[in-house]
Amino acid sequence: MSLSEDHFTTTGQFTKKVYRDVYPDIDPTSASLSQEGKIVIITGASRGIGKLSLATAFAKANAKAIVLSARNVADLQSTEELIHEINPRIEVLSAKLEITDEESVKSFFDQIKAKFGTADVLVNNAGLFQSEGQFVQSGLLETWWHDIEVNVKGQMLVAKYFLQLLGSEKEGMLIGLSSAAAFMVAPGASAYSLAKLADLQLTRYISVENPNVTAISFHPGIILTDMHDDARGFRHFAKDTPELAGGVAVWLCTKTAAFLNGRYMAVNWAVDELLAKKEEIIAGDLLKIQLGGEFGDAVIHYM
Repeated sequence: MSLSEDHFTTTGQFTKKVYRDVYPDIDPTSASLSQEGKIVIITGASRGIGKLSLATAFAKANAKAIVLSARNVADLQSTEELIHEINPRIEVLSAKLEITDEESVKSFFDQIKAKFGTADVLVNNAGLFQSEGQFVQSGLLETWWHDIEVNVKGQMLVAKYFLQLLGSEKEGMLIGLSSAAAFMVAPGASAYSLAKLADLQLTRYISVENPNVTAISFHPGIILTDMHDDARGFRHFAKDTPELAGGVAVWLCTKTAAFLNGRYMAVNWAVDELLAKKEEIIAGDLLKIQLGGEFGDAVIHYM
């Protein structure tokens, strides 16, 4: 029996309502979601979520400037054009970035500092899933490890230099792209799943180690992008619109969403219900990686 196209959306739902398209509470053109005056950095902005979801949403939200990155700067031209079609007043800086190369990351942030002095928001979006079908016992190590390196090392390096750019006083916002795959066991997807699980904990560490930074892990939904062309088994489920992820990303950058600091959110969840559950989420320490069971009061013997 084939699974419904909503299978992964409903099995992972935390709110009674779930969405697969943008709705008024997360409309980036809303005055309550305005990003006016903010400098926003988007990695992996030449295609897919970075281009169609994030760049467009922050343009609609009237960001002061948007910094775009990709491995090839020429690939960012169409994203720049898309931003300026939406909002011609936004200043755009496009720069080359190889997220696993520390010198490249350092150079990228040096350019941002020289141009703007600082930044306000980082959407740590760049990543990949090339190891589909790579089983532990038979997979190619190079392919398997490449997913880990790009998705974990890459996010760490970009976060490192963003935090250094901010310093210890300036408030900042970091959205780390994770995935519901972090909580699943899908045979042949171990590298991607492990990487996204690590990204969840990385974002939590950032939130704890940097009191001036709000850091939230973000599952962008299942959108028909190049990544799902690689992972063909997920094409059937890819019914989330790019606008949904973009709207939620902008909403996460508001003070209203700050209670999700150090936590995970899927774009499909209804934000009004999350706000209604705010006290429950905080009191129960929910939406974080936890080990289930009853622990404590053990007698420990040291030999």
